[in-house]
Amino acid sequence: MSTTIEYHLNKTQNVEVALPCQKCSGKTTHKALVTVDVHGSEGDPRYSFEWSDDHQIVQCLGCKSLSFRIASTNSEDYYPISEDEYEYGVSEKLYPPRLEGRKGLGNDTVHLPTKVRPIYDETLTALAVQAPILAAIGLRALVEAVCQEKKAKGSDLFKKIDSLVEQRVLTPAGATILHKIRALGNAAAHEAKPHNDRQLSLAMDIVEHMLKDVYILPKQAETEFEGEAK
Repeated sequence: MSTTIEYHLNKTQNVEVALPCQKCSGKTTHKALVTVDVHGSEGDPRYSFEWSDDHQIVQCLGCKSLSFRIASTNSEDYYPISEDEYEYGVSEKLYPPRLEGRKGLGNDTVHLPTKVRPIYDETLTALAVQAPILAAIGLRALVEAVCQEKKAKGSDLFKKIDSLVEQRVLTPAGATILHKIRALGNAAAHEAKPHNDRQLSLAMDIVEHMLKDVYILPKQAETEFEGEAK
């Protein structure tokens, strides 16, 4: 069995593909600026297995942000598109990882406490790479980190969340929702239970809303209205 590997510079340069953008909302057209395309084959010429990995620096044609894409295909992964035509399936890896339609808090994370921000970043990454158990654990950890930073009282997270209501950091309705996220994280941590994408996305929306209310908006208001009469 023989194996051959070839490297081509910029063979897929200028190719345009629709990808989730890390800054824009939803999918946008991205253009390949620089590429290193690796093509290989294994076996004899009559029954060879062929594959390709196209490594591309891509740029969003909307916001102009840069990222990295690996597009992989192989001769065994194809499907019919008409009676006599077939198309090869393409699997993608994107760096930084991201989810379509989720922009995150962006530069506003600068307003988060030092112990909260890395947990938020790691949880967002877990969502983007589709690691549901780790994402759920991260969401619970975010809630707990806020409780610790606000010096919430109580021997467990349940009591600490309720303590934030007493401190007027949360409303009772907000605490009820955070209890659901606490339970979601517990199920992931203790039962290795994966939750579906919709549940995790909604939970992240809720946690991001909390982080905005507790940290980001107060900091922005303090800066914007500095010197205003009380």
